[in-house]
Amino acid sequence: MIEDRNNRPSPDALLRQAAREARGRLKIFLGAAPGVGKTYEMLQTAQAKRRDGEDIVVGVVETHGRKETEALVAGLEIVPRRRVEHKGHGLDEMDLDAILARRPGIVLVDELAHTNAPGCRHAKRYQDVEELLAAGIDVYSTLNIQHVESLNDVVAKITRVRVRETVPDSIVDRADDIEVIDITPDDLIQRLQQGKIYLPRTAERAIRHYFSPGNLTALRELALRRTAERVDDQLLTHMQAHAISGPWAAGERLLVCVNEDATGAALVRYARRQAERLRARWGAIHVETSRALRLSEADRDRIADTLRLVERLGGEAVTVPGRDVAETVVEHARATNVTHIVIAKSRRSRWAELLRGSVAHSLIRRAGDISVHVIAATTADPIPAKTVKTAPSARGGLRWGPFLAAAGYVAAALGVGVALHRVMALNNMALVFLTAVLASAVTGGLGPSLFACVASVLAFNYFFLPPLYTFTIADPENIVALLVFAVVAVIASNLTARVRAQAVTARARVKTTEDLYLFSRKLAGVVTMDDLLWATAYQIAAMLKVHVVLLLPDGDSVAVRAGYPPEDVIDDSDLAAAVWAWENNRATGRGADTLPGAKWLFLPMRTGRGLVGVVGIDTSGGRSGAGSLLTPDQRRLLDALIDQAALAIERVTLAEDVDRARLAAETERLRSALLTSISHDLRTPLASILGSATSLKSYGPMLDEESRLELAATIQEEAERLNRFIANLLDMTRLESGAIRPRADAVDLADVVGSALERVGRILAGHRVAMELAPGLPMVAIDAVLVEQALFNLLDNAGKYAPAGSRITVRAKAEADGQRVRVEVLDEGDGVPPEDLERIFDPFYRVQAQDRQRAGTGLGLAICRGFVEAMGGTITAANRTDRKGAVFTLSLPAAPAMPGLEEPES
Repeated sequence: MIEDRNNRPSPDALLRQAAREARGRLKIFLGAAPGVGKTYEMLQTAQAKRRDGEDIVVGVVETHGRKETEALVAGLEIVPRRRVEHKGHGLDEMDLDAILARRPGIVLVDELAHTNAPGCRHAKRYQDVEELLAAGIDVYSTLNIQHVESLNDVVAKITRVRVRETVPDSIVDRADDIEVIDITPDDLIQRLQQGKIYLPRTAERAIRHYFSPGNLTALRELALRRTAERVDDQLLTHMQAHAISGPWAAGERLLVCVNEDATGAALVRYARRQAERLRARWGAIHVETSRALRLSEADRDRIADTLRLVERLGGEAVTVPGRDVAETVVEHARATNVTHIVIAKSRRSRWAELLRGSVAHSLIRRAGDISVHVIAATTADPIPAKTVKTAPSARGGLRWGPFLAAAGYVAAALGVGVALHRVMALNNMALVFLTAVLASAVTGGLGPSLFACVASVLAFNYFFLPPLYTFTIADPENIVALLVFAVVAVIASNLTARVRAQAVTARARVKTTEDLYLFSRKLAGVVTMDDLLWATAYQIAAMLKVHVVLLLPDGDSVAVRAGYPPEDVIDDSDLAAAVWAWENNRATGRGADTLPGAKWLFLPMRTGRGLVGVVGIDTSGGRSGAGSLLTPDQRRLLDALIDQAALAIERVTLAEDVDRARLAAETERLRSALLTSISHDLRTPLASILGSATSLKSYGPMLDEESRLELAATIQEEAERLNRFIANLLDMTRLESGAIRPRADAVDLADVVGSALERVGRILAGHRVAMELAPGLPMVAIDAVLVEQALFNLLDNAGKYAPAGSRITVRAKAEADGQRVRVEVLDEGDGVPPEDLERIFDPFYRVQAQDRQRAGTGLGLAICRGFVEAMGGTITAANRTDRKGAVFTLSLPAAPAMPGLEEPES
């Protein structure tokens, strides 16, 4: 039986392969960190393909100015990028439509995790790649391991740097080929020091933080392990699609067999330890045979708890129906390429094994190349016993309805038999009664079907076997026929009832599984704790028909955070019971060992890391009275719901902890930047002032007039610089506190620009300053003081970064729609690095210069943006296209044609 099944390819694997054949192939060049040579290797592969005659084009490749990488682009056809305007400056993005129209055989798409500029068809580049693959175009792409979504938190813990751009794991799993580009940490650090990845100053900082040897080693292991998992999945799919009987021991997989025995938990923990030693993936299987229908509720609870333990320990738990345990386990093991099976040593007697067989012995005989570990596990049950009483199972009571229905089926069969007796042979009458027996088995189960069997035998004898209307049988042949009919009826009713019971169980399991799956999908989609708690409370209440409250930690205790119905409240005594459940990690309340007479039942919510909360249920439905207890099936369902909710709560809590840690790190960064700025920008002018003042005091009579004037000028200049620094700090404080309340008046822009140039005259004394205002400029609706300060900061910034003697221009003109006025401040400095065009407006952020560090706090541009946006304007930064230099553009609202509708306040 096993060989026949294993000789058939898996339909799911064949469907996956068929879906891949209709799409383009995706090859990912995966690296552990930036700079390992992913783009270089991708281009080398592309050049080899081009020489072999492949039709290959470049969709987007980022060379980052590396000459050796740029040399590999030569000779490849490049699809021109699409220009996208964003916040006043253009960004080059991959032209997806042009590539689809060109339809090459292979397209190179660098940096798979890239976020596209607003205005593109897709928000992320990997979505562009999915469209290319759907069109049948093969794609070569590059990716760093820190951009994989599931590993984002792990990488953040290792490097203390959280990557914002990620791709779903499904993209990596969908890749047809993954090539790991790997170099040793020492070689990568050497490349950093040689300036092949970052500029020298940036590289030095990167080596101290992200690119430490320990971090790089951990990232290499992540990349290799993630690739190994993908290769393992590909191997399994290949084996299933080609009906290859496993195992192929290319990678270790471990499977532990679970049943109702008390040794299950110890067996699972042994399997977990063994999997860690083997560095193998592992899981557990429970084979549900017809015997499972006769298990006690305690045994069912033990199986459910053991499978929950498997999932808490990181394994995959499956329940598989089957007739023979050993046969089903081996079949599942071969289908999933399992190399080790763990099973507990049988505790049956020798005679019991001879009569009923041994699963362990049968498994060893059937396993073939699979290693079987037979463990003498302890008999102690480490899973806590149920401390909550449950209501009797619905299966326990005797219901008369199915028996009455069975009697009706037999009566109907008798009527049909009497009507057909004249035209049918006597032996055929048995088929009519057999139909009644089968109908009773289908609708009522085994008991009613056996009742129908006895009733049918008696009716057949009484009404159809001579002598009629007596239970005496004259002909010996009729005795044999009646006995055969009785045996056939009993066997048929038994088989039909068994199939019916399995069908009923399967339908109930499917319904429960579907509800749990939909619940898990709902939990996966929520991101806030309130939404998560509301969804959990509603789901438990809907599936179990109970009232629900959820309590989460609040200091040293717990507090109600959600409930369904929302108007439900719990009194002080119920809250005390919930606190006891939290502090003692045990159930309390109605049906529990502690406070069993309470209205509510409180159950701890646990994960592998510990308690996360308490759930309370009220089975009375808000009515007076105690209400019924949960049945064992409902209790197991509640356990499953609580487990899923607990994991989701832990996930959201961890995400909130990461956000708080990131906020704390950002606060610490700003604090450090502020302290650094204050220590430099306060002490430097103060030192100059103190030095000049000391010189005047000590040597004033000995100095000539020119020297004294120079010292006095230094004192004034440094004092003004110090004043500007303090003013910037105060302005930033006002912005962040929301104290800025601009007043929009109709103002002549020429007056504001002139006033700003006059204030900045001393600072720009070494530059050539030009003002180019278009004739007929409309009035602008602004706060003149704020705009003047913003222009002053922009001109001050230009003076710092533009070389002496260069030209600084202030240009203004009305926009085409006449609704806004554009003001530009242009310099002839080195410009702004493209990656810093947005960041320069962040508080305390300063562009790193290669030669020297300019004096300043990094607040001037942040204040400019705050002032301008407070008045309804915008400010953007870009690099000049006509020459070197930066251009800062202010867009200010024009005043209405008839200004002065309200008188200024006196």
